[in-house]
Amino acid sequence: MSKPVVFNNTVLRDGHQSLAATRMTTAQMLPAAPILDSMGFGGLETWGGATIDSCLRFLGENPFDRLRTLKKAAPQTPHIMLLRGQNIVQYTSFPDDVVEAFVSAMANAGMDVMRIFDACNDIRNLQTAIKAVKKTGKHARGELCYTTSPVHTVEAFVEMAVALEKEGCDSVAIKDMSGVISPRVAFDMVKEIKRRVGVPLTLHSHDTAGLAVTSYYAAVEAGVDAIETSIVPFANGTSQPDTLRMLAVLEGHARCPKFDPKKLQQLRVHFTDVYAQLSKFTAHANEIVDSDTLTYQVPGGMLSNFRNQLKEQGMADKFEQVLIEIPYIRQCLGWVPLVTPTSQIIGTQAMLNVKFGRWKNFSQPAMDIALGKYGRTPGPIDSDVLKLAMEKSGQKPLECRPADQLKPRMDALRTELAAKGLPTDDEACVLHAMFPTEFAALHKKAAAVTVEATKPAAPVAVSVASVKPAAVAKSEQRNFQITVDGFTKSVVVEEVS
Repeated sequence: MSKPVVFNNTVLRDGHQSLAATRMTTAQMLPAAPILDSMGFGGLETWGGATIDSCLRFLGENPFDRLRTLKKAAPQTPHIMLLRGQNIVQYTSFPDDVVEAFVSAMANAGMDVMRIFDACNDIRNLQTAIKAVKKTGKHARGELCYTTSPVHTVEAFVEMAVALEKEGCDSVAIKDMSGVISPRVAFDMVKEIKRRVGVPLTLHSHDTAGLAVTSYYAAVEAGVDAIETSIVPFANGTSQPDTLRMLAVLEGHARCPKFDPKKLQQLRVHFTDVYAQLSKFTAHANEIVDSDTLTYQVPGGMLSNFRNQLKEQGMADKFEQVLIEIPYIRQCLGWVPLVTPTSQIIGTQAMLNVKFGRWKNFSQPAMDIALGKYGRTPGPIDSDVLKLAMEKSGQKPLECRPADQLKPRMDALRTELAAKGLPTDDEACVLHAMFPTEFAALHKKAAAVTVEATKPAAPVAVSVASVKPAAVAKSEQRNFQITVDGFTKSVVVEEVS
């Protein structure tokens, strides 16, 4: 008898990254975490991707504290995160020792499964992260960034899956970040990967173009081991299909899993309230099916942020023009998949092309793609664009793995932090390496709150609404969200008998 397909749930990471610009706070997650943990999902995606940036830049949270807090609130189900290979969770390559330290730190903080991908599908950029994950004893899931272009074929993706297994991955996944995989392709690719590869296979997609549900069904028919769903209203549209919706599609199928409908309803009620709280970061355009995605291939996780960025640049009315420019730039830059960081780089270059004229303002990151600094691109770089990049930079294209040119940094990072009077542990080092300004600001604010809170003569002024119970995870523990001078921090208070 066929095994039920595993559902992983993404609401605490990709769900709100795709539909609410990654603005869900830890306090907003905590009431749902124990329910999600009790339902029998194969994994909960709770971290990585843009959440670390968002924690530091917008939410005033330490991302490692978030991981520890969520792990404590949901200890039974494996936690999943998204790791950009040599880029970690940033937009540029980091030395091997920084990648290794980051992997070790998050493993120690409670992460279980690391989804490791590279924007160019260059396996050289995945090797350090895969080895580092294996060293911690955690699960390395190698991702194939799915896209369509004249140079991408089912056969090429299957060969990459074979290569990832040889690199030591515990499982592999088809990462369809733009939601463009068709049911027929999903069936054929899953069937062939399952024939050639001995480790479990997951399909991750977005419903941006309205294909994900039927492609998931086709993948289930072909033998995929797991699919990834979310919870409405942080589901469908640019996010993953809703769990209840996917269960309805699979109803009567031999591989349909079972979930408690009452708990799914509880989650819906909770997240509907959270969605309303985040309304300034949501948009109806992200909630609907958009078949233009099949042409532009902009990932679901980028669309909600991209609309906000164009609005800030006074270019909200140029959204369609910018999207039309994206396939042209993609072709010029070797048909790279559109996934972080290449999606943001190409999106920015499209904006610059529309605003100033094609290649009149050539961004440094786009030049770096042309020069091989992000890895080997799937197709050739346009000769005129490459010539322009070489002229502007005075450099020749890179042939080696980009990180081979980077010197170890961990000792230098510790020295820099010590000089600033900041912590020098691995967590601090890796956050400082990627987000130095934001990490310093976070630590300064946290220190200020601590000092102010200990002054006996001058109690801290806190608004009526700024201290409130966020959840009760267990009878002996309460989680609070405390706001002081505009800085919000999640605090766990335990009763001591």
